[in-house]
Amino acid sequence: MAVGSGDWPDLKTVKGFRLGTTEAGIRKVNRRDLVVMNWDEGATVAGVFTQNKFCAAPVHLAKARLNQNPRCFVINTGNANAGTGQQGMQAAKQSAAGAAELLNIPAESVLPFSTGVIGEQLPVDRLLAGLPAAAADLSEDGWYKAGEGILTTDTRPKGACRQFEVDGVVYTVSGISKGSGMIRPNMATMLAFIATDAAVEQSLLQKLLNDAVNLSFNRISVDGDTSTNDCCMLVATGQTGAEAVNSEASDLYVSLRQALNDVAIELAQAIVRDGEGASKFITVSIEQADTVADALEVAYTIAHSPLVKTALFASDPNWGRILAAVGRAEVDSLVMERITIWLDDVCIVENGEPAASYTEAAGQAVMDQDEITIRVSLGAGEITEQIWTTDLSHEYVRINAEYRS
Repeated sequence: MAVGSGDWPDLKTVKGFRLGTTEAGIRKVNRRDLVVMNWDEGATVAGVFTQNKFCAAPVHLAKARLNQNPRCFVINTGNANAGTGQQGMQAAKQSAAGAAELLNIPAESVLPFSTGVIGEQLPVDRLLAGLPAAAADLSEDGWYKAGEGILTTDTRPKGACRQFEVDGVVYTVSGISKGSGMIRPNMATMLAFIATDAAVEQSLLQKLLNDAVNLSFNRISVDGDTSTNDCCMLVATGQTGAEAVNSEASDLYVSLRQALNDVAIELAQAIVRDGEGASKFITVSIEQADTVADALEVAYTIAHSPLVKTALFASDPNWGRILAAVGRAEVDSLVMERITIWLDDVCIVENGEPAASYTEAAGQAVMDQDEITIRVSLGAGEITEQIWTTDLSHEYVRINAEYRS
C-alpha cells in the first residue's frame, strides 16, 4: 500500500557524483542491497544523524569521519549493524576499508551506512564480496538503481531533483531517500543522499542541510518510532566550474537553499506516502500558535494518536478523537475557547465548540479522500507549522509482525 503514483522523477545527473549498485545477498537474494557512492577530491560533505542513543556502529563511524575529507559512501540494506557492539564497529570499519582499497582512497575517507534488522551481526564477508561489482557499476547515471538498492520495507524507490540558473550557470540538486516504517523526527527515521554540482564552503553546506532537514525530514512521522540508523548526507562536488558559495547573502546561496529545501521536502513526503501499510497521506497544519514548539507539540500529539490514525484508516469522521488529541497536548497556553479545527475546508470545531455549519456528510466526504489536511488554529500567536503523517492500518501490523520472517 502507498499513496500517490510514486512515479520515478526525471532525476538529473550531478557532475562528479557517481553511484554503483549490486546484489550482495546480505539478507535476501535477487535484490539490490549494496550501494557505493564516490566523488572526486575537493568536494564538501555535510551530514545529519539520528539522535537515538543506541545509534548504529556505522553512524558512529560516519560522524567521526565527516570532517576527514570524505570521498565515498558505502550503504547496505538488510542489516542495520545496530546493537552489535565491538564486532559491529569492526564490521563497519572493514566495509569502509574494502571500498577504500578498491577506489585507492584513504579508509578514513569512506563513510559506511546500514539499514535493516537491528541486533544481528553484519555479514561483512558478503558485503566485501559484493563491493567489486558495486564499484565497477559506478556511474553518474546510477541514481535509480541506487534508489532501489537502499530500500527495506519500502514499496518503491524515492527520488527528487531540482535545477536552477544563476548568472548563466545551470545547477542541479538530486537525491534519493528510503524509509517506510520506524519513522519519527529527531532526524526522522530514514536514509537520504543528496548531491549538487555547486561548490559550497563546508560550514555553509552544513547550515543548508540542517535547515533543509528541519523543514522536511524532521517534520514527518509514520509510527512515532525513531531509528538507530538515520542519516541525511549532502555532497557538493563543485563541478560546474563556477565560484563557490561563501556567503548566505549571495544569490546562489538563496537559490541553492530553495532547491535543496524543495528536494528534501519531496523526499520526506515520499517516505510518508510509502509508509508501511499507509492508505492516506495526512498533512497536519497548526496555525496561530504562540511558539514553534507549541505548534509541533499539538501537531505530533494528533499525528501519533492511535485513535486518530485508525479513524483515518477507516475513513470515519470521528472528529472527537482529533479534539481530544489537541486537548491533551502538553501546551500550557492552550485556551479551548480560541481553538478552531478543520478537515480540509470543513470546519468541525469553532471557538472550542462544535461548528454550527458542520454536517456528517461533509466530514465523510473529506475522510473518504486519500489526502487530507487536518488544520488547527490555536488563536494564540502568529506561528504556523506543518508536519506529514499517515493512517494506521492492518497492513502496518502485518508488515512489522512478519519483519524478520
